[in-house]
Amino acid sequence: RDHGSFDLKVENVDIKIDLKLGSDASGKPTIDTSDCTTRISKVRVHFSGKFGWLYNLFYGAVEPPFRRSLEREVCETVVQSVRRDLQPYLQTLPVTARIDAMAGIDYSLVAPPTATAQSLDAELKPPDPARMVYFGASSYFFNPAGFAYHAAGALVFEITDSMIPKGVVFHLNTSSFSAFIPQLEKIYPDMLMKLRLSAPSAPFLSIGPGGLSLRPVVDIQAYAIPPNSRL
Repeated sequence: RDHGSFDLKVENVDIKIDLKLGSDASGKPTIDTSDCTTRISKVRVHFSGKFGWLYNLFYGAVEPPFRRSLEREVCETVVQSVRRDLQPYLQTLPVTARIDAMAGIDYSLVAPPTATAQSLDAELKPPDPARMVYFGASSYFFNPAGFAYHAAGALVFEITDSMIPKGVVFHLNTSSFSAFIPQLEKIYPDMLMKLRLSAPSAPFLSIGPGGLSLRPVVDIQAYAIPPNSRL
């Protein structure tokens, strides 16, 4: 038996890692190692101590086991790091973004990412390697937003005379609207008005080769504002 120390020098370390990308039930990305290989071209070992000179004579027999052990340890460390550090980090990535108190965007994955020689695709990028990042949005992206705002009662707007810019000649009162409804000024003389715009159904947007087509259904109600009485 003996004890002592040695110096270890590793030359030309080549590591190849194959990562497997996927998605879980919540649409978050997942990652794991499907293959790992490490190649070390040379390992130099120099023993020290009282009998170091003797052990150094057997360097040729010691070097291969050292090299194989190091190659195995490197890959085991890489696999553990991916599972212990990288995969838990991906689970913390958000897949939704809140726009306001009533709506948000869900950008969770619907399929695992696809890796090619030129890119990493998440089914959003057309096959054109000239661009680095693409963002695609269909009519479905906008229509659920309209439905969400309609269901939340947010597609209701009220317009009053105070909202009209001061430089505009037109005012929101019965005198201005008497050009369209003559009897209005007779029934409600010189009174301010309020318009209430609401959507009885969610607006529908379609995207086609010819461009965008928006078909909103708007209900407009006009109110006279008498002093000290109901609209």
